[in-house]
Amino acid sequence: MIPIFVILVYDTAAERNPKVLKTCRKYLHWTQRSVFQGELSAAQYRALMGALTTIINPAHDSIVTYTAREPGLVRSATLGLELGGPGEIL
Repeated sequence: MIPIFVILVYDTAAERNPKVLKTCRKYLHWTQRSVFQGELSAAQYRALMGALTTIINPAHDSIVTYTAREPGLVRSATLGLELGGPGEIL
């Protein structure tokens, strides 16, 4: 089983933010206010997306994921304060 490296970004209504945040923290590492990243199996990715589908209102909310076969294929740079990090997943 090859893991998938996932970057997830969300923009949801304020009342749904806590549920989206809590769900994402079960699967991925918090990087910034509405950004998560980490490696997931295909089954974990499907479970995460399924859980988020039950929380959001697709007419008003947006969740974008970027995937790669390994983290080394994605470069990142931070300007200013570095938030989050590779802490524990809840």
